[in-house]
Amino acid sequence: MRRWIFVFLVSAIVTVESARAQVDDSLGNLSANPYAPNSTSNPYGAGNPYDPNSIKNPYGRYGSPYSPNSVINPRATDTPELYDAQGRYRGKLSTNPYDPESISNPYGRYGNPYSPDSINNPYGAGSPYRPDSPTNPYGSGWTIEKPSHGAGRVLPLSPERAQGVPLRFDPPHRIDDGSNPIRGVPSLDPIDPLDLGGSVTGRGVWDADDGPRNDW
Repeated sequence: MRRWIFVFLVSAIVTVESARAQVDDSLGNLSANPYAPNSTSNPYGAGNPYDPNSIKNPYGRYGSPYSPNSVINPRATDTPELYDAQGRYRGKLSTNPYDPESISNPYGRYGNPYSPDSINNPYGAGSPYRPDSPTNPYGSGWTIEKPSHGAGRVLPLSPERAQGVPLRFDPPHRIDDGSNPIRGVPSLDPIDPLDLGGSVTGRGVWDADDGPRNDW
C-alpha cells in the first residue's frame, strides 16, 4: 500500500513540474495594456526591467541587443514567438527585417502591413479594436513564448484559449508564401504596436527610399 502511495506522489510531483515548465515557457503578453499583470507594458508585471526573462530587461536573454534570442537584436533569428488568444501562431517577436517570420519583415506574412495576419495591419490582426490585439490598451494582447526552434508545442490552457482547442500546433504556415509581395511600401504607423520605449515593444517599418529600418 505504501508503495502505491509513493508512486502516486511521485507521479503527482512530475505532473505539477511538467505543467510548471509549460507555464514557464511564457514571457508574458505583448500588450499595450499597462494594468494587466502579464502585459509587457506593465513595469511591475511582464514589463519589469529587472525580471531576467522580461523582454524589457536590457541585460536579459530576451532584451539584450547582443543576445541571439533577443527581440531587439536585428540579427537574431531564434527569438520569442507570438500566439493570439486562440493559440494561432502570429510570427516572431523580432526586429530582424530579413527573417521571413519576423513581425519586422515588411515582405513577410507577419510583418507586411497589408497582410491580415500582421500585427502591423491596423485593419487586420493589429486592429486596436480586437480584444486580444497587442495595440488595444484595454486588451489581453498576444502570448509571448520562448523560442520553440521550429518544434510544435502544447501551450497551457487558459480561458482565452478555451475556444482554440486543440492546443497543439506544429506550425505548418510559418514560411512566408509570398502571397503579399510589396515593393517600396511607405511607413505605416497606426498605433506603433512595438514601441519598446512606449507602450509595447519595437516595430520594424519600411521606407520607400531607404529600405527596412527599425523604430524603437
